[in-house]
Amino acid sequence: MQVSKWGNSLAIRLPRSVIEALQLHEGDDIEVLIADDRLFKVKKKPGREVLLARLRQFRGKLPADFKFDREEANARG
Repeated sequence: MQVSKWGNSLAIRLPRSVIEALQLHEGDDIEVLIADDRLFKVKKKPGREVLLARLRQFRGKLPADFKFDREEANARG
């Protein structure tokens, strides 16, 4: 891959093998993670449905005696 100028930024083109492996489509969000000094990882961000499914796993998981305290939550330490 080659780094190219794109406006005021730098850009790379992803090879077809990466696009196919991550099942990327135009408009998808990805994360670029720094793995080491000269190594990075490209990761596809989960879609809305996946994120909602993860949130639904926590539904009703709080203890019965749990009480949300807005003052405590907003307290500055």
